[in-house]
Amino acid sequence: MNTTESHHHNLFEDAQALLVAPLLVAFAVFLFREAGLLTGGTVGIAFLIHYLSGWPIGLVLFAVNLPFYALALRAMGKAFTIKTFLSITLLSLYTELLPTLIHLQSLNRGFAAVMAGFLAGVGLLMLIRHKASLGGLGILVIHLQNTRGWRAGKLQMAADCLILGAALFVRDPVSVGFSIVGAVALNLVIAVNHKNGRYMGT
Repeated sequence: MNTTESHHHNLFEDAQALLVAPLLVAFAVFLFREAGLLTGGTVGIAFLIHYLSGWPIGLVLFAVNLPFYALALRAMGKAFTIKTFLSITLLSLYTELLPTLIHLQSLNRGFAAVMAGFLAGVGLLMLIRHKASLGGLGILVIHLQNTRGWRAGKLQMAADCLILGAALFVRDPVSVGFSIVGAVALNLVIAVNHKNGRYMGT
């Protein structure tokens, strides 16, 4: 059996991934927000703005990603950009919808951090497998890796460290500590489950 053969996803498979993956990430955002936490990446930037301004995080998340679509189109192609735009749009809508559907009476912050990290990691894996992303910094680091040779993983880690470091100005140290736990959980899912050549679907 040829393990390098590419298996293309059909339209239905892509559609279900683009519908489900943002919902998983939105539930992670819901848990982070309910626990007063945040995460890295563009979602983390949206959280910082949300905590500073009080603006709806879904709207902020949608707006923060707008400057990156031109870069995505040039660096990753039309199909990737369209899928990413749809994913981010749905994530923004789901993020605002979930609090109207779920009401928590109590939430352990440690559990929220870890579970949210796992959910976000699984959602991102689904999008990666279907050649999409949640945009923003992920697109930028891939572009810099392709054009400058800089390692995307190291760039993403540096960006996440800056975002979580900046969180100390808007959240207390305990909240930032739990947020770091959540970011580690997210990156653990990606590191263990996403290997070059493992996911061949397009």
